[in-house]
Amino acid sequence: MGRDRLSLRPTDVTRVASVQTLSGAVFAALLAFQVAQTGPLGAEALEKQSLTFVTSSGKHTITVEVADSEQERSAGLMFRRSLADDAGMIFLYPREEQITMWMKNTYLPLDMIFVRRDGTIHRIEEHTEPFSESVISSDGKVLAVVEMKAGSAKRLGLKPGDKIDYPAFR
Repeated sequence: MGRDRLSLRPTDVTRVASVQTLSGAVFAALLAFQVAQTGPLGAEALEKQSLTFVTSSGKHTITVEVADSEQERSAGLMFRRSLADDAGMIFLYPREEQITMWMKNTYLPLDMIFVRRDGTIHRIEEHTEPFSESVISSDGKVLAVVEMKAGSAKRLGLKPGDKIDYPAFR
């Protein structure tokens, strides 16, 4: 008795929602500011490693930037204006899960390769649409997504069931 009780009146819930919306807006503004000042988020700072696709047509090695933190995965390849034919980005997640991606603020059409824990290619989404906010789903549990310039999957002969040789899958 005599203690104030936590109230969930509509005004209280609205205030919390407004704080969350504001936090998201502040994050977006900071991300845009960093990109404007330094180029794509962490493009120079991201670790680069070799990744090899093992296909029926042979082995194909590319260099990937490693996006393994929430901030790095959120920025991805946004704002990039070019990407080499033998380059890409790997999005690594802490556990196998259903992954969704989108192309907001992404200038380049991309191929997205969804990869299971054992390094097997689960699914490929080819020629994604720049700036689209449509959700692109892994359609199953995966541990990683590799993004490359659109047309790369076809050029390398990638298909579901092919393997990827990369430390995260060993």
